Amino acid sequence: MPKPVGILMITPSLHKNSIHKNSIQKQSGVALITVMLVVAFAVIIATQMNKEIIFQSKRLENLQSNQQAYWYAMGAESFAKIVLRQSFKETEDQSKTTLDQMWASGETSFPVDLGEISGEITDMQACFNLNSLINVAKGSDDDSDNDDGTGNNNTGNDNTESNNSNNGNEIKNPAKQSLIELITLLEIDGVSNFEAESMADSLYDWLDDNSVISGSGGAEDNDYAAKEHPYLAANGLLASVNELRLIEHFTPQVIYALKEHVCVLPNNSLHNININTLDQEKPELLQALLGGVDTSKAEDIFAERGEEGFENIDDFLALDAVKDIENFKQYSQQFVVDSSYFLLEAKTSFNDSYFRMNSIMKINTDQSITVIDRHIGAD
Repeated sequence: MPKPVGILMITPSLHKNSIHKNSIQKQSGVALITVMLVVAFAVIIATQMNKEIIFQSKRLENLQSNQQAYWYAMGAESFAKIVLRQSFKETEDQSKTTLDQMWASGETSFPVDLGEISGEITDMQACFNLNSLINVAKGSDDDSDNDDGTGNNNTGNDNTESNNSNNGNEIKNPAKQSLIELITLLEIDGVSNFEAESMADSLYDWLDDNSVISGSGGAEDNDYAAKEHPYLAANGLLASVNELRLIEHFTPQVIYALKEHVCVLPNNSLHNININTLDQEKPELLQALLGGVDTSKAEDIFAERGEEGFENIDDFLALDAVKDIENFKQYSQQFVVDSSYFLLEAKTSFNDSYFRMNSIMKINTDQSITVIDRHIGAD
């Protein structure tokens, strides 16, 4: 009986080999899965690192492009100074500023490597300075900033109501009266002369250095502190036209309508409007400065002026078109024929990066030019 014994001896051996082989296969499978997991994690980490490197590289590239666009804008500012100097150097009579000078050529563009530089110079004395409702340019380092255009410095600050309203035919505050007329002439829906007076009163209170309400439409600390999100009146000069959003009675519609006609001279309450550079396409400001005269009167004045402008203020005062304007003698004190403040609106691009900067420049008495304010952004 050897055959059965042989079979019994071989079968256990085959079973052990099969178990050992299955064990090896299982271990190999676990090792393969482990390797695949390690590779997967390595790929994920490498991908994440690659994304971070690309992001940082792009970020650095954008920063470099934006910085280059900034320096292009600074270059435009330097070029604007040259244009202003050259404009007045080529003018025979340097005591007047007109629209036929080089600086008033409108927006000019220059191509540069991977981009473009464009800029436009405008006269800051061809718009209504909102700070002019009070007399003193507080915080000014140069007393000449308070010059009223007649050689006399305004050093008083009478905040009483008599300084803001008409006393008979005498206009105590022509600047405030002009703002009221301007708001009224713009014919904004829902805004009458009464609302315009309230806006002027509240703006005056925002600018003055006390907490006394100057008129029936004025507003001071108590009014602003009672709001849902309370704050206090600035009791100082505006730094931007956008500050009107904080002042009582001024609505977005009013601010939007005013923006084409008003401006802000930083730390300066100067109220000298250059009759030679007023935009004849926007006669409302001239009408307001003359007490609300009709459009035809403003058009007659612009026609007499032309682009070459008046040689001096006496030529403007001698016009037949202004002789019958009531209180013209007092209104005329608001006007000059030369300017000292200019605005450069610079727009630059470099490698798909865009940059905008507004620079306010002052021409000093020695013909040097000082940048007194820079604002980055569209507005």
